[in-house]
Amino acid sequence: MRVTEYLENTNGQTLVSFEVLPPLKGGSMKAIFDTLDPLMEFKPPFIDVTYHREDFVYKKMPSGYFEKVAIRKRPGTVGICAAIMHRYGVDAVPHLICGGFSKEETENALIDLNFLNINNVLALRGDARGLDGKFVPEPDGHAFALDLVKQIVGMNQGKYLDDDIEKGAKTEFCIGIAGYPEKHFEAPNLSIDLAHMKAKVDAGANYIVTQMFFDNQHYFNFVDECRKIGINAPIVPGLKPLTKLHQLSSIPRNFYIDLPGDLVNEMQKATTPQARTQVGIEWLIMQSKELKANGAPCLHYYTMGDAETIRQVAEAVF
Repeated sequence: MRVTEYLENTNGQTLVSFEVLPPLKGGSMKAIFDTLDPLMEFKPPFIDVTYHREDFVYKKMPSGYFEKVAIRKRPGTVGICAAIMHRYGVDAVPHLICGGFSKEETENALIDLNFLNINNVLALRGDARGLDGKFVPEPDGHAFALDLVKQIVGMNQGKYLDDDIEKGAKTEFCIGIAGYPEKHFEAPNLSIDLAHMKAKVDAGANYIVTQMFFDNQHYFNFVDECRKIGINAPIVPGLKPLTKLHQLSSIPRNFYIDLPGDLVNEMQKATTPQARTQVGIEWLIMQSKELKANGAPCLHYYTMGDAETIRQVAEAVF
């Protein structure tokens, strides 16, 4: 089923979904299954599989010089999504990114997904490589998520890159995009960020999943501002537990979001790792219950391999 079909037929209930990381190259599907097995009791209708583009590292050569080489630390998502659907009988949502892929490579990935009956995707620009400083697209790739959305919509209409293809098979991809309740860090202001997001919805994107936030008012305000400018697509809040002291600085630095003072104070007062984890769990339970009470269509948890913390939260909420 399409993600939007699940979101539109909740019978007044809030759904739950989870997002997992592919294993590092050399790893196995066991890491994915170990994360998801304890969470399947909550009956998620779909599971997201995130993706990271290749990055550059400097590798020492036999000559003693260092050479800059591109490596892909985590494999692609197509096989992982197929394995998840086979094992659990739920829909899988692969993340497609612009960075590191040409338009043809994107088209081929979409063809493979369509062959496997994986008909939901999350279309993202993706992050810059660590050594680039800013996002750099492939020479024949997309610079913006809007263009990726348009390519997927084109395939849904039977349009392929090769103009010689006539009456191409029409795909049926349901397209998700990202939303930023505290705005994307590259946007000069929230209004412009929302305008960019509306352009993607107008181009054919079907639903929105937000970046993490720790103050629900950001989400409520974000939804209100979206509705004011005619964005009527379902908006799913993305949630992550804050459980470690170093995250008080790393999360704001890496994701450009604010942390509520009460949460920061409670984390700083906790004197053991276990106590800090409990603070994060209780905060996320509070967030989840409030979002659920206010009609959020689905709570989407970023697991980051921490199945037990997410399980405790879901057990208290669902």
